[in-house]
Amino acid sequence: MNTAQKDTTTAQRSSTTAKKNGSAKELNYSKEQYLEWYTLMLRIRRFEERALMAYGQQDVRGFCHVYIGQEAVAAGIESALTKDDGIVTAYRQHGTAIGRGVETKKAMAELYGKATGIVKGKGGSMHFFSRENNYYGGNGIVGAQIPIGTGIAYAEKYKGTKNLCVVMFGDGAARQGALWESWNMAMTWKIPALYICENNGYAMGTSVERTSNVTDLSKLGASFDMPSESVDGMSPEAVHEAVSRAAEHIRSGKGPYYLEIKTYRYKGHSVSDPARYREKDEVKSYQQRDPVKVTEKAILENGLATAEEIKEIKDSVKAEIAEAVKFAEESPYPDGADLYTDNYSTPYPFLT
Repeated sequence: MNTAQKDTTTAQRSSTTAKKNGSAKELNYSKEQYLEWYTLMLRIRRFEERALMAYGQQDVRGFCHVYIGQEAVAAGIESALTKDDGIVTAYRQHGTAIGRGVETKKAMAELYGKATGIVKGKGGSMHFFSRENNYYGGNGIVGAQIPIGTGIAYAEKYKGTKNLCVVMFGDGAARQGALWESWNMAMTWKIPALYICENNGYAMGTSVERTSNVTDLSKLGASFDMPSESVDGMSPEAVHEAVSRAAEHIRSGKGPYYLEIKTYRYKGHSVSDPARYREKDEVKSYQQRDPVKVTEKAILENGLATAEEIKEIKDSVKAEIAEAVKFAEESPYPDGADLYTDNYSTPYPFLT
């Protein structure tokens, strides 16, 4: 689990100067923070790579949307929130769930459809859920999570807590009517919701430029006078800082906040998508900004960790994911008798 320090005020930041010929960029956070970001992003990356392999081997069935390339979003969000805050998102959600604290072995078992999965093998790739981690999905219907997250945030306001709910959606869901209805309600009632659009440039295979006259999605909140920002989603630092600002605004009782986080998925929309609609130069330019590799390079160049320490992290993550696969492979499938469990408040109400 990510144990990053949550307080990001200037007084608590440590600035690390370059160690090699003064060429490395200056870092504004502690060694622990950078290693936490790096470790979480690497865990997500290796999990998703193994999930793709399992799908190719037909151990994972159905839909599967991987988070490869977007790891900095999950890392930056988690270091800026508390575990009491909620998160709800869409179907490209393995990385977000792992960031929240969902165990990789339970996540992998869910992909395999096993009874030991995070929702007992009944949800699959798109429908993770973990109440203990305040993670509310994982939703398969485009945009359906937006009113759900708005309701979760309203519940926190109703109960008088300082908690907020992060409501995540993609650039395609930004065209859904549910978003506008939720925003109108959220601003009217000053609901403690942080709306985040993970703009990876494509709604399935359709670019933002082909779906809307408004290509700067950070401007969408202006219609409701909602505070809004555009954020570099390839940088865990930038995401952390933007989410921290938004959270401070929300916890002060001023109502919702909106972030358009510009990111990129290196793979297709799903496992069945070869992503031929993208130019090679575009993909290459984003790969040069790979958040996992860039963060690793910064750590090494600034002397925050040695090559041996980085290798130890990589070996630990490799072992964790291997154990997750072994756990999934050896776990049993759900019993057919469980078909109706967890669906109704009382057993088989339609039979009484």
